[in-house]
Amino acid sequence: MTNSDSVSRVALKKITPQVSGAMGSLHAAAVSAAQDAKVESEILELIRIRASQINGCAFCLDMHTKDARAQGETEQRIYALNAWRETPFFSARERAALALTEAVTLVHDGHVPDAVYAEAAEVFDEEQIAALIWAATVINAYNRIAIATRMVPGAYQPVPKKD
Repeated sequence: MTNSDSVSRVALKKITPQVSGAMGSLHAAAVSAAQDAKVESEILELIRIRASQINGCAFCLDMHTKDARAQGETEQRIYALNAWRETPFFSARERAALALTEAVTLVHDGHVPDAVYAEAAEVFDEEQIAALIWAATVINAYNRIAIATRMVPGAYQPVPKKD
């Protein structure tokens, strides 16, 4: 891992490869659960970007905005994501997923209020809600890893979208 700090940070993959591998497996399982539940990949990227905005994770913002663009997401929606409540650009499902993501990310502030969960339950089934919670949990963990180790944004390149 490269970092921009003058203080060298630990290379987690090198020092704890088994834990890094387990984290990768958790991510893969969360993605698989979302696919099985028929959660749109666009929603997953919005979750990753929004949580990364809240957490201030430059590395993950760089990665997931690039991934979103490679999947066809518009710049307008990416730029407006930080103010999604104030725009007409997001569907009811996206809004519910974003509200749930914010509540999970800011769990110290309200402990995922019933109203937020109920809003999600109006547009997602239980399997989908579970997948959304896992997606938000995984990106929050990755944000903390990237921030703690000072991973440097910029070099990541997404896999091109398959037609």
